[in-house]
Amino acid sequence: MTNISRRLVLAGSAASLIPRLAFAATGTTLAQIKASGELRIGCEAAYVPFTYRQEGRIVGYDVELADMLCAPLGVKPNFIDTAWAGVIPSLYAKKFDVVMSSMSYTKERLERVGFSVPYAEASQALLIRAEDSGKIKVVGDLNNRVLAVKLGSPGQILQDKINAGLKTAGGAGFKEVRTFDDHPAAYVSLAQHRVDGVLNTLATLAMVMRDVPGKYALVRNVGADNWAGIAARKEDSEILQYLNTQLAALKADGRIYKLQEKWFGFRMQLGDSIPTFG
Repeated sequence: MTNISRRLVLAGSAASLIPRLAFAATGTTLAQIKASGELRIGCEAAYVPFTYRQEGRIVGYDVELADMLCAPLGVKPNFIDTAWAGVIPSLYAKKFDVVMSSMSYTKERLERVGFSVPYAEASQALLIRAEDSGKIKVVGDLNNRVLAVKLGSPGQILQDKINAGLKTAGGAGFKEVRTFDDHPAAYVSLAQHRVDGVLNTLATLAMVMRDVPGKYALVRNVGADNWAGIAARKEDSEILQYLNTQLAALKADGRIYKLQEKWFGFRMQLGDSIPTFG
């Protein structure tokens, strides 16, 4: 079993429970947001460095970006920590106005929610031990190796595709796929030589690399490029249009890239449009 992100599988599954008739509801306006004095933002406050708790406060890249997005409206962002499995139903229950917690684009999500243009990279990469960087250079080097994934992560879907590709190319495929409840436990297993690689988003793995220099290495291009967007109810077109306008301005003046350098140590390659899925 693999690893799409409890963030991807669970939110996607829960989304399927939302009646399509909900989309016909009257959308929330910017005037209403201004009158409330806040933009309520659903998140999973356990996803470093996007949204996580530090000394009791929710901090991270998303939090500082939300400050920038809210400033022109004269409102404050109010992050509401929510179980990821229920984040989309909670959005449609109007417990918050948007979801901002590195929610990556998927075909199912695009059918259920409205999305802003990308604000973060969400492509998958493979974390390996630095000592193995000469042995594991590309996906094809994963034959007969043990892969680690997090339950419910994007890696859970991706590993099936990688494994099928290895076998189609004449290889043996993975020796084993081990599933963990969280990524830190998978990293420990990697350091202890119990697994040979861990799938996670590039942005998150960049933080792991930064925190322990020289211990790990990255293998990129293990899956298709993907990004994260800000999700809103489909009927809230005015909010989505505002977010797209502000994100474009932050890209144009470079502020979003400076924020990425602060939190990730590098500038991301952001697409200008929402990806499509066949």
